[in-house]
Amino acid sequence: MQPQILLADDHSMIRKGLKLLLQLHFGFTDVYEVVSCNELMKELSKKRYSHLVLDIILSDGSTLEILPNIRRVYPDLRVMVFSMQPAEVYGKALKQYGIDHYLPKTTPEEETIRLLQRFLQNEQPLRDQGSLKYPNNPFSALAPRELEILHYVLKGFGTKEIAETLNVRMNTVSTVKNRIFEKTHTNNLKELIELATLYNVNY
Repeated sequence: MQPQILLADDHSMIRKGLKLLLQLHFGFTDVYEVVSCNELMKELSKKRYSHLVLDIILSDGSTLEILPNIRRVYPDLRVMVFSMQPAEVYGKALKQYGIDHYLPKTTPEEETIRLLQRFLQNEQPLRDQGSLKYPNNPFSALAPRELEILHYVLKGFGTKEIAETLNVRMNTVSTVKNRIFEKTHTNNLKELIELATLYNVNY
């Protein structure tokens, strides 16, 4: 039986290219696409999928916000992250949700095919995927909630706006923001944005 594959990425060319690869190289025909966290949750509720390939940042937010629900409601769903975000930053957070397959978008085609094959055959990755380009990346110390809030801080959201978006208290957001500044050794938003740019932490 062919796997039922769902692709979640807000870049059309990435989705189309990956879908074409899955169809032409692997011969899989049941490949569907979504562009946002909202669409992703709706699609998972409508159809039973065996494999999910998703980016960390979608058009309406970070998938870290919905991964706990996905793991709870769909425990058998196999998940691979396919992202430009640094593996050393998000790897620890993703492992908390039982996600070991991390495929950087910069991976060469032959290696991409090999890693996709292991994922689609329900095999464990051979190693931690994604080379640690910056082994001392200051963002790698951030916890999942801190990474969620970091996304909105870097986008310029204020404390109240973040609290409303994530449905948490304003003082919780303030506390987490302070921890982010402490862990990254930055003093203000400008320094934080410059550091994120340096370490390729996108938002």
